[in-house]
Amino acid sequence: MKKGDKIAIVCCSNAIPYAAEDRLRTLESYLKKLGLRPVFGSCIYGTDADFAGNARGRAESLMRCYRDPEIKAVFDISGGDLANGLLPYLDYEVIAHSGKMFWGYSDLTTVINAIYTKTGKKSVLYQIKHIIQEETEERRRDFCNTFFGGGDDLYSISCEIVQKGVPKGIVVGGNIRCLLKLAGTEYWPDMHGKVLLLESFHGNEAQTAAYFSQLGQMGVFEQTAGILLGTFTELEEKGKRSFVIALARQYAKEELPILKTDEIGHSMHAKGIVIGEAFQLNMKIL
Repeated sequence: MKKGDKIAIVCCSNAIPYAAEDRLRTLESYLKKLGLRPVFGSCIYGTDADFAGNARGRAESLMRCYRDPEIKAVFDISGGDLANGLLPYLDYEVIAHSGKMFWGYSDLTTVINAIYTKTGKKSVLYQIKHIIQEETEERRRDFCNTFFGGGDDLYSISCEIVQKGVPKGIVVGGNIRCLLKLAGTEYWPDMHGKVLLLESFHGNEAQTAAYFSQLGQMGVFEQTAGILLGTFTELEEKGKRSFVIALARQYAKEELPILKTDEIGHSMHAKGIVIGEAFQLNMKIL
């Protein structure tokens, strides 16, 4: 990317409330200060049951960004529950032949993994709104160094080895609840030989155990080359970090590598990770 490039801001999941418009204008102003030309998709705001237009309309808004040759990257600023509704309406051939990267997190796990499954293209699990927080100056620098300078600052994460060293393979996954929406569909990624990233925002002990049970019953842990645990926010805020690690060890094979990082997830200080790319060793092992 370079200064002067046009980027798209879209909302594929739940609508952004009108009360948050000032924050988006702040984001727009900051991106312009960086030398970018942000343009907003047609389905951003809404008040009716969290919908910013219907699924077909949101999909078409996204596809207009992919068809615009001036747009160099697409950033989704939403989250919630609705992103998987777009998947049947996306033109994966157009996406496959575009030179642009999709960025988003949380519920956009569905879109990111569907793009990889259908096209083999990479996407970034990251929320761009975090760069306008006053507390995230370091992450702002990481974003700029990576986005403009071709560095890997945004993707350099610290990890704890939980079991059997560092896994090798292409990274898939993201938010565990949202990933499981793809189960049984044509958008579910092939897990064979992959490094499976799992993180969560909401989810108590019982809910999280149920998600791991479903992955286990699908045979996922017999297929993957390793597991990368991100932040499980609700549990870890209750001091249950060890519960998540124990769950992973319970369902994974004893020889399966498991890593834990506190730098991927829903925190405004979170870094990004490229879904669809080989797991990088540009990390600090704790």
